Amino acid sequence: MKSFTFIELFAGIGGFRLAFQKVGGKCVFASEWDDFAALTYEANFSERPQGDLTKIDPYSIQDHDILTAGFPCQPFSIAGVSKNNALGNAHGFEHATQGTLFFDVAKVIDAKQPRAFLLENVKNLRTHDGGETFKVIMKTLEHDLGYHVKHYVLDARTVVPQHRERVFLVGFRDPLKFELPPLPDLRPKFKSILDKRVDSKYTLSDKLWKYLKDYADKHRAKGNGFGFGLTDPNGVARTLSARYYKDGSEILIEQKGKNPRRLTPRECARLMGYPEDFKIVVSDTRAYKQFGNSVVVPVVEHIAQEMVKCLKEGKFSETKPFRLPIQLSLHQTASAK
Repeated sequence: MKSFTFIELFAGIGGFRLAFQKVGGKCVFASEWDDFAALTYEANFSERPQGDLTKIDPYSIQDHDILTAGFPCQPFSIAGVSKNNALGNAHGFEHATQGTLFFDVAKVIDAKQPRAFLLENVKNLRTHDGGETFKVIMKTLEHDLGYHVKHYVLDARTVVPQHRERVFLVGFRDPLKFELPPLPDLRPKFKSILDKRVDSKYTLSDKLWKYLKDYADKHRAKGNGFGFGLTDPNGVARTLSARYYKDGSEILIEQKGKNPRRLTPRECARLMGYPEDFKIVVSDTRAYKQFGNSVVVPVVEHIAQEMVKCLKEGKFSETKPFRLPIQLSLHQTASAK
């Protein structure tokens, strides 16, 4: 496997693309509905991703070896599945996941049959709705679509100075022998991503700093752990969230003789493993949202490298190679009516 192609669904600002390009891949399709994220994506890759995936015919997407997606987590309508099964109505991923954005990922996998995929989501996906959401996702990928799937929860703190746990689902069309080694421990320190000189606009106002301290005191008195986070320069930060623009409370930097400050967008980029030449072309507020919603690039690169190695070696697991029947796609179902 000298070279390979991949696509990026819910592409955001291109974190998957950076990672898979670094291990030799060529991106042949990207989709992102948010115009501001698409603007950042275009500035860095000279290509504007196509828009809303829910409005794109999956059969029109270019053939590819690997599909990637950081799909949003949504509740699934599961209650009627058993009843519909008993009545002999439509079932499988078309029934159980319809109306969710995961359904649109499943449609593309079904239509294009990539050799492998990598999906990413928040750690809580596994326990969402009492674990039912994750059960439906795994059933869809393994039983309905016939892929061989492993899932991992990885904490980025060994490759970037940020505690950030995410679940990754690695799937192969064939039952290949795939093992993901631990992330390397680079012992990153928070101070390594900080600028020496920062504009005063990132320093918290007296009013906001008082509010955050009072808020923390109130919850501390109730025995809760809510509050701001002053980050140890030699440690790792809390998780950068898409709401960071609101007050920066989860990751604050102490300053001598001043109120604490927020991270700058460039520091956020470093915290997510983006290269120094990555262009930030939107407002600070938009940039905070974009990096907070992104994947950590070195984590994805680590997985991508192992996936490509597995596809190249083509070693089968002890399970005899087989393919479960693929359900009729929506396109085929519609044409049969």
